Amino acid sequence: MTTVDDQRTTTQHGLGEHSHGAGAGRANGHGGSSLHRFASFDVGAHDVPRGREEAWRFTPMARLRGLHVDTALDGDDYEVTVDADPQVGVETGDAAHPRRGSSGYVPSDRVSARAWDEADRVLTVTVPREVAASKPTMVRLRGLSAEKAAAGHVVVTAEAFSQGVVVLEYEGSATFADNVEVVVHDGADLTLVTLQEWADDAVHLSHHHVRVGRDATVKHVVVTFGGDLVRTATSLDYAGPGGDAQLLGMYFVDAGQHVENRLFVDHNTPHARSNVAYKGALQGKNAHAVWVGDVLIRPEAEGISTYELNRNLVLTDGARADSVPNLEIETGEIVGAGHASATGRFDDEQLFYLQARGIPEDQARRLVVRGFFTSLISQIGVPALTDHLLAAVERELALHEAGAV
Repeated sequence: MTTVDDQRTTTQHGLGEHSHGAGAGRANGHGGSSLHRFASFDVGAHDVPRGREEAWRFTPMARLRGLHVDTALDGDDYEVTVDADPQVGVETGDAAHPRRGSSGYVPSDRVSARAWDEADRVLTVTVPREVAASKPTMVRLRGLSAEKAAAGHVVVTAEAFSQGVVVLEYEGSATFADNVEVVVHDGADLTLVTLQEWADDAVHLSHHHVRVGRDATVKHVVVTFGGDLVRTATSLDYAGPGGDAQLLGMYFVDAGQHVENRLFVDHNTPHARSNVAYKGALQGKNAHAVWVGDVLIRPEAEGISTYELNRNLVLTDGARADSVPNLEIETGEIVGAGHASATGRFDDEQLFYLQARGIPEDQARRLVVRGFFTSLISQIGVPALTDHLLAAVERELALHEAGAV
């Protein structure tokens, strides 16, 4: 019997052992979609990125602490705590856990392949078939030191016709690379939130892969409020028609921090839907946010609809946001497809309107930023997190007002 780990160089998003586009693996590419990607479990099949590749050109390579080269990933200076719904199963097993690889994901870059190879434990969270979880399942990873790098692997599964919310929280100091697999079976409804509130010295490189079953619904949320460098790559495909996916994200980037979000939605089945919406605010010198959204609509993806949106609010001089939406359509038989991206400063008219009604400038700025994020927080739709996220935004604004950024 062949296991997923035996298939060392294999298919990603329907492709064989080859690559398309800059920044892929060592194999020679040929014509076709620029969004088709090389993928392999074999670490040696992935070139060491140098920062000139398309997939890495925005990333400050010198700050990766060698995660992309050969830094050992054998650290264990972190602790994990779980508060699970009584009906949700949570267990930790070795790297041979049968659910690992169930999403069909194959590592698409060297860091992801290294994390897959070197993670010795797998945390699995399972919402059983036809179960409607009554409360969110919270998994918290707290890093205790950034001196030794570590690797992690999480598999979240919503079995057929189940409903559940899972929150993965990251905090503390760490140098961490991990893979998160999300499998949403037919008719299931899952919300997965990753909340990254790392200490200022943390470096975290993560890849999430989501597989959406027939008529299933998934909401995937990435929230980033900390860390020195946090790069999250999210890919999503469909295991059957009728899937509905929302990919939401919010981030607040302070002086010197680098936050990067890369998304790839692969519309590989008919009559599916996807909606991407990410919003970020930046303040302080050398605050840098990167958002890259790729959507591929394959010839067989008739009747689909997709839209992606990125908005960035620059609060101070010296901050920079790069936003790159990409949409590639290989069939004209679709309901709709589009994207939008905008980066700007405060709307002077909004500030003037508020100040004209007697609201001091600092309070007016707070109201504008809160309003910027509030609509996205309401889309996340997890009441247990709403106050927490709004409080995090308030803390970030307080840093600016105190002159800390």
